[in-house]
Amino acid sequence: MIPLRPALDDYLTMRRALGYKLQRTEKLLANFVGFVEVAAADRITIDLALSWATLPAEGDASWWSSRLTVVRAFARYLHTLDPATEVPATDLLPARSHRAVPYLYSHEDIAALMVTAETLRFPLRVLTFQTLIPLLAVTGMRVGEAIRLDRNDLDLGQGVLTVRLSKFGKTRELPLHGSTVDALRYYLRRRGQLNPKPKAPSLFISLAGTRLIYCNVQWTFQRLIHEAGLKPRSGACRPRLHDLRHSFAVRTLIDAYRADADVAARLPLLSTYLGHVHPARTYWYLSAAPELLALAGKRLERSLEESS
Repeated sequence: MIPLRPALDDYLTMRRALGYKLQRTEKLLANFVGFVEVAAADRITIDLALSWATLPAEGDASWWSSRLTVVRAFARYLHTLDPATEVPATDLLPARSHRAVPYLYSHEDIAALMVTAETLRFPLRVLTFQTLIPLLAVTGMRVGEAIRLDRNDLDLGQGVLTVRLSKFGKTRELPLHGSTVDALRYYLRRRGQLNPKPKAPSLFISLAGTRLIYCNVQWTFQRLIHEAGLKPRSGACRPRLHDLRHSFAVRTLIDAYRADADVAARLPLLSTYLGHVHPARTYWYLSAAPELLALAGKRLERSLEESS
């Protein structure tokens, strides 16, 4: 028998050493271990795992599947230490694939969001969201990466942003266009006037001078989406904050096709800029853009005609 709480600490330490952050996983597994303890069990069983995973009873099937997946990985680890640990089979509560269709923002959509941001109550909030939203649109950064940026991560002289310890512990440098550098320089100057003594070293700050919180940024963005009149294009295609990243990726490749550039050579560069570990991770971002697929098709037709 292996004590579960010390084993959980060892499991999280091992996986974090591989680059995983696991904040959500840690909360879920701590809750699960507490559930096992209340049941007076000394090891993981399939019945216990299923009973916990299917909470709450009215929960969505995908939520249940996600919870069981987290427990399954922990159980596999424990099974190597204690063969009596039961590992839930992968066909129990299988996940249903329902990846959202990316909402590709036009230049007009971004402009509408910028105008709508003027309606936010305080000048600092207006300034922050009128800088954060276009920065996401022109760099394709993940939202979490942007709000984790510190002031020292921005080199205005070189025009470079350093994104530190992002997904899988990667750090990368993002060269910025001159207009983006100017916008960030203005943000910092105006931010200093509105809040001269921020409490956090972060680049983007809240009204209290602290680092922005992800859920608050999401809530404000959805409010701006609603007030700007941006509507879902289908049940699976709704405007999301993360879709600014999709839009950047698609727009970059469309520009390359229109400039008759070597798209195959551009794709690894785009993948690196986005912080993907392999260009294959970038490809699915591009499959939902009819204009991009049409440009790729025309180039293929031209290539076939030339070769014949």
